[in-house]
Amino acid sequence: MRAGLVRNPAYWITLALLGTSAAGLTTALDRFKIMLKKEPIHAPGGRLLKDVQVDYPSFHQLGSDHKEKAEIEETLGTKNYISRTYAYTPVGTPGGKPGAAEQRLEFHAAYYTGMIDTVPHVPDRCFVGAGMLIDAFLGDLPLPLNNDGWHKVDDEPKYHERYECFYIPNSSHEHARARVTLPRDAEHLQLRTTRFLGSGGATVHAGYFFIANGGWVASADDVRLLAFDRKSKYAYYLKVQFSSDTVKSGEDLAMLAAKFLDESLGELLLSVPDWMKVEKGEYPEPDQGPKDTIQSVSAAQSGARRSDKVDNGDRPANK
Repeated sequence: MRAGLVRNPAYWITLALLGTSAAGLTTALDRFKIMLKKEPIHAPGGRLLKDVQVDYPSFHQLGSDHKEKAEIEETLGTKNYISRTYAYTPVGTPGGKPGAAEQRLEFHAAYYTGMIDTVPHVPDRCFVGAGMLIDAFLGDLPLPLNNDGWHKVDDEPKYHERYECFYIPNSSHEHARARVTLPRDAEHLQLRTTRFLGSGGATVHAGYFFIANGGWVASADDVRLLAFDRKSKYAYYLKVQFSSDTVKSGEDLAMLAAKFLDESLGELLLSVPDWMKVEKGEYPEPDQGPKDTIQSVSAAQSGARRSDKVDNGDRPANK
């Protein structure tokens, strides 16, 4: 029967068509520079999110960095993350460091790179899994960032609406006066916001957005489409998440998160690749391989260095 199949002209025609199609697909992918496999990429010098400084002029950390348990890290899909609790005191407020009565802000950020096969863990899913109830989806709320110190860069169409700013933590910091490229259309950043009900009727507002391959999205469903730009060799995304049990509305959370980002966004972006340099072929350098210490768990990559300032106490996971 097999011999009959081999003698059948239709068999050879089908085989030839399949071979031609495969060759044509390879040619098309090469011609249009379409990349189906994504490689990991990391911040210059292997900088990790845990290297982001602790305190800012208006935000003082309460406690220490929260370190998730191993099983939670596996679910989270990366070991390159930070989870911190901040208290907000406007610059110039008398009385020293913030106390218990100040507004509290939970800040969480997680970095993913390479062939990202994990679904982003966001409050809509994880807070519910931890026993909270969704009270209301509040939508994608504008983040009212102060852009007075931003400067538009590059007039090429592909860099339309791209800005950079100076990050100036203090005069002795290693990155003092560093120029930082902001995501495309950063002036339109939004926070996807939800109100939750916890035990005892406590209200928690939570929101998030993603920075990926030099752009941003508010939706967990859209981030992989952004990260997997078909013409890019590399893929990464950074989840940025905020929650608070002291704010009264989604707009209040967006305002508080914007105040925090006004003081921290520049440094936070030092922990991701400068995508403008990636697009121009200036980064990573040809002889610079991926950093093994900060590769993603979800892509079978090794873990990041442990933070030397962690809190192992039990509390709801920021994932």
